[in-house]
Amino acid sequence: MKLQTKVPLKQSTFQIDYSSKLLLLGSCFAEHIGSKFTYFKMQSETNPFGILFHPKAIEQLVQNAVLKEEYTEKDIFNQNERWHCFNAHSVLSTPSKQELLQNLNSAVAQTNTCISTATHVVITLGTAWVYKHLSLGKVVANCHKVQQKEFNKQLLTVEEIEVSLQQIITLVKKINPTTKFLFTVSPVRHIKDGFIENQRSKSHLLTAVHNVIERNLNFAFYFPSYEIMMDELRDYRFYKDDMVHPSSLAVDYIWEKFADNWLTKEALVTAEKVASVQRGLLHRPFNSESKEHQKFLKSLEEKITYLQKEYPFIIF
Repeated sequence: MKLQTKVPLKQSTFQIDYSSKLLLLGSCFAEHIGSKFTYFKMQSETNPFGILFHPKAIEQLVQNAVLKEEYTEKDIFNQNERWHCFNAHSVLSTPSKQELLQNLNSAVAQTNTCISTATHVVITLGTAWVYKHLSLGKVVANCHKVQQKEFNKQLLTVEEIEVSLQQIITLVKKINPTTKFLFTVSPVRHIKDGFIENQRSKSHLLTAVHNVIERNLNFAFYFPSYEIMMDELRDYRFYKDDMVHPSSLAVDYIWEKFADNWLTKEALVTAEKVASVQRGLLHRPFNSESKEHQKFLKSLEEKITYLQKEYPFIIF
């Protein structure tokens, strides 16, 4: 008896291994996948500017990074005794003006380095809804709890999203012509925008992404994380208590699908060796002085030495 429909997946031509360098940008689902790369000690960087929910925010970061545009005092503001930037997530905000500017410009420089060396740029799009600051006349990445009346909420058209994504590709290719792009749409539902509005948003993102990929078939690809969540995992038991975000089980399931299709066989083997060490490091013995535990520690040290000899960038 067949109780589940499966989203068909095709093996990637440009797979990821332990020599690959990844830059992940976008929504909170990018953070989930990025945490997997971090856990398995692969060379990756996730969201130097914090979570960015929509394509215009990602485009702004990429533009600043590629063109090496630094932030100055005119780009930041004080709200509720903290300094913020409309182009960045509040994770970068601080009580100190100078510290925020340092955080922003360090993140821009870091993003430039990551773009320059990345074998894969992974972009996860969360929403097509954006907020345009009325007096500044620009779309912001984060409102930082500034009053709603200061903004106009807009739904990006398919064409606007396409232009933004194509501009991201063009900018990245300026300094790294060989990198590959992997696009995905976040399975997180933005129901604060409204149930119907969320569906409109996701449909715009999906249409735009596929239109852009069709024009860049040699180096742009799609992974169906949204479709896997909506189809294979169409049950609220795969959501967190808020009924909006995928549960850890759902994230693990989608990661396994991703790994099977995007990681090389050798990388999967190495990832399991890394996971074995990670589990070993979390082990808490009943008797730390026992011969059995000393034998365990020696074996663990040998595993770490082997991995670090093969991959010097791995640090436990």
